[in-house]
Amino acid sequence: MQINMDRYRWPGQIIYVTDLIDHYFLTELSEDNPHHSLTTRMVHRDFIEKCIRPYWGKMPLECVRTMAVEHWLRRLQRNDNKPLANGTKAKIRSLFSTLFNHGIRYEWLGQGRNPVKMVRQSMKRKKAPALLEVDQIKSLLSQLKERYRLMVLLDFTTGLRRSELFGLRWGDIDFTQLVIRYSTFILSRLYWTLQNRSVSETHPTRPRCCCSLWLWKGTTQYSGGDNWIFASSRADGKHPLAPETVLKKIIRPAALRAGIQQTIGWHTFRHTYSTLLIDQGANIKVVQELMRHATSRCTLEIYSQARIGRKRIAQQRLAQSILSEETDAPIPDLDDPSEGIIV
Repeated sequence: MQINMDRYRWPGQIIYVTDLIDHYFLTELSEDNPHHSLTTRMVHRDFIEKCIRPYWGKMPLECVRTMAVEHWLRRLQRNDNKPLANGTKAKIRSLFSTLFNHGIRYEWLGQGRNPVKMVRQSMKRKKAPALLEVDQIKSLLSQLKERYRLMVLLDFTTGLRRSELFGLRWGDIDFTQLVIRYSTFILSRLYWTLQNRSVSETHPTRPRCCCSLWLWKGTTQYSGGDNWIFASSRADGKHPLAPETVLKKIIRPAALRAGIQQTIGWHTFRHTYSTLLIDQGANIKVVQELMRHATSRCTLEIYSQARIGRKRIAQQRLAQSILSEETDAPIPDLDDPSEGIIV
């Protein structure tokens, strides 16, 4: 029986997960809804259609159980049959919970009837994201030709997402104010134009980067205001280069020539950007806005890491503060087996 989307559910009516999904798409993920960005709408639809609907779509809402959802998350796999990352599973779990909260809000479920709320799913990474040191960045840049060197340099010094980097047009660069006002981003080979960009959403860039951009503008044949900065010559400038192709065929081979053993990706540059800013003492609020994160928690917990040098300095300062108050006490010789023995 078709559900009337404009009313509350009928008493005794069986509602399936797929009905809840359809209503969520209609109300929350519509283009008229200002509460979700375009990227959020696309990601939510992708996760729901690929993961949640195929398995749970035909299940009545009342039959979804906490432990069943937990076991299902554990079995989720990628296309290559490897387990999904914990972070991805946590996002799917959070989205599934959001669907049930949506049902509660529209009184399709009783208050508190959210079986996904109690599902346990760790967000712990299996390994830390790759980070590059300054010397490694310089070595990588030295192995790249002009256009690709400019691309990587711009990404390292601005932290742009790859969708923003490859969506840059010449009209987005303000060479007098040294800022980028990106107006287009690329997602899944689709181009999305952003309207009414505010001044606060501009991104500062270094004079040297602007100088390199200006030199490249005078070199490339696609230098009009509406042309892509990193236009594909094979497409006669009508499309930008493909990020994955550039990464696989240009950047990773250059990283190997530079002696970089980590497997790097576009997000490596963004993680490195955030980590180096914080390592150099930048205010976390400044870093959050440069990264364009909704909260500083995302900046700190996901995109930034404490570097070993800073950890060592912190330990040395603590040790010095303790030892300075115990100048009369001899420092034990750890090589002498008799030292440190309590009688």
